[in-house]
Amino acid sequence: MSEDDCWMAEAIEIAWGGLGHVEPNPMVGCVLVRDGQVVGRGYHERYGEGHAEVNALEDCQAQGNSAEGATAYVTLEPCCHFGKTPPCADALINAGVARVVVAVVDPFDQVDGGGVQRLRNAGIDVVTGVLASRAESQLAAYLKRVRASRPWVIAKWAMSMDGRIATTTGESQWITGPASRVGVHELRGRVDGIAVGMGTVIADDPMLTARHGGPRTPARIVFARKRLPAVTSKLVQTASEVPVWIVAGPELPETELSQLSARGAHVLPVASGDVVAMIDEALLRFGGSDNPSGGPMTHLMIEGGGELTGSFVAGDFVDECHVYIGAKVIGGRTAAGPVGGNGIELLADATRFTVDDVTRFEDDVRVIYRRAVGDAES
Repeated sequence: MSEDDCWMAEAIEIAWGGLGHVEPNPMVGCVLVRDGQVVGRGYHERYGEGHAEVNALEDCQAQGNSAEGATAYVTLEPCCHFGKTPPCADALINAGVARVVVAVVDPFDQVDGGGVQRLRNAGIDVVTGVLASRAESQLAAYLKRVRASRPWVIAKWAMSMDGRIATTTGESQWITGPASRVGVHELRGRVDGIAVGMGTVIADDPMLTARHGGPRTPARIVFARKRLPAVTSKLVQTASEVPVWIVAGPELPETELSQLSARGAHVLPVASGDVVAMIDEALLRFGGSDNPSGGPMTHLMIEGGGELTGSFVAGDFVDECHVYIGAKVIGGRTAAGPVGGNGIELLADATRFTVDDVTRFEDDVRVIYRRAVGDAES
């Protein structure tokens, strides 16, 4: 591994500190190095606050160091526009850095190579593409939202060792243990939205909140084609406290939708009653700049039953799966599996995933799968 690779690897590692705190901005890390020694480190810590480069320069100053003549290793191209903070490219120029090494050029239309060009125009040596694949993996959700105007979709389910999410009578609490459930709530606390179908709302009457807290308060999203949540459901009863969005198909009666709106739920009408088409339209709305929830969503988690998950899979919308495997065998020919729908006929048509992480929670195991390179949406 080259010296540039080593320092960029450190910048990527510290960038993880912003996960869940900075969205819809990207996680970014920056390491300042002079004469083989780190003189400053920083990462983007919270949305609306200083970016990685500025925080690294402040850390450099706090330690009594100078960034003049240093190399800045940055996981994403320094910005060159005024947003909530001034341009980071200007901050690096004013600090006198001699060289900037960038992992990924930012596709955001107000940057998109402009930061690199501004640095070069100032006489700074700029290198791009260092550990690009590793950084792109870290930035995958942000890159998808910018390029495709869609959130990164995480499907989560808990199943038994033999692949069932419930018994033949429909009992599902609890297939996994308390430690696994803590992990689920931690995930809830860092996503922008949690999606379920009406089957889950009727069967479980869930709250869909992050019980252990977290940096984000996810919107609760219900896909409703022919039925709507009761006004007495926990989701509707708490809609004024935690956002609830009803993705409403065209067959639903306006009077019932108005009743839900009056109780604080937000209604998002979609043009088609086909579930896959409903999801497609909703993802574009939630990931775009006109997102009705107030800002673009970066991460959307599916926590519905097998039918909704099956519809997301059928539309090829799933980017990541968090599969919790409980140490139980359920059996039964009619016991439900995690992915419903009609399924595929040929294995060649299946979306390919790769294992990203395996974690043990007491006797349970969580496997995180990511869409294989080449199958991801662009």
